[in-house]
Amino acid sequence: MKGRIVTAKNSGFCFGVKRAIDIAENTVNSAGKNSGRKRSTKRLIYSLGPLIHNPQEVKRLEKKGIKVVENPSVLKNATLILRTHGIPQGLKEKLRFQNLTLVDATCPFVKKAQDIVQKLALGNEKIIIVGERKHPEVKALVSYGGDRCFVVEKDSDLRDIDFSGSVAIVSQTTQSPENFSRFVKIIKELNPKAKTFDTICRATFDRQTSARKLSKRADAMVIVGGKNSGNTKRLAQICSEFTKTYYVETAKELKSAWFKGKKIVGISAGASTPGWIVREVKKKLEGFLKEPPR
Repeated sequence: MKGRIVTAKNSGFCFGVKRAIDIAENTVNSAGKNSGRKRSTKRLIYSLGPLIHNPQEVKRLEKKGIKVVENPSVLKNATLILRTHGIPQGLKEKLRFQNLTLVDATCPFVKKAQDIVQKLALGNEKIIIVGERKHPEVKALVSYGGDRCFVVEKDSDLRDIDFSGSVAIVSQTTQSPENFSRFVKIIKELNPKAKTFDTICRATFDRQTSARKLSKRADAMVIVGGKNSGNTKRLAQICSEFTKTYYVETAKELKSAWFKGKKIVGISAGASTPGWIVREVKKKLEGFLKEPPR
């Protein structure tokens, strides 16, 4: 019996990432039209850091004319696209004074989390952010709350926080609900009156739920996405609890030996993984599963 491939019900691009890609491509197309006008000055297009956490898609956009820049202070007469994860509040204000056209591709769900953190800070709340300290989204969130914010990534981070007074808990949008709930439970034991704001994106929840369900019946799972993608990494962690799981960025990383004798091979992809990469992975897997036994 040959194996079959099953793709998770919820997988790949989320609303915020698809919106950012559309914004980026529309920006390029608009620049192309404007460059044909007489006396127009062509503005170069950049994204502040990778637009999304997928190296292959970022490279595809670069070929279209969108270059990644980490230091925007050197830019002049340029269009700058702000990434899906958002940028620190102070930096955004600083960029407004440069000769730049700003195109904001911040995910609306990330923006909602920023607004919540800012409002809590103005209310003098002590804000606990459950997330990855070095992640660009978390860095931006902290900027909206300033010294009122405390990032909790692991249990030991709780030791340095005074939980007395008015406390509020928010989450990085791509955190797993289980991890967020676990920290909420611990914090509420320290301060029962702590307020909770579930800022986890629904798309993240749906992808994790679908991947978990599929991994329980699959003989192997393939998780597709950038190795720098936090939400993709969590999909791999979740699936590895139930079955053999392989985390790849592209089809080139797949090995036929991994799937020998497997009857059901599941595929899921992170919220920043484009469909064209998933299709390439699926095509290669189909070839492996059709190979006659040696």
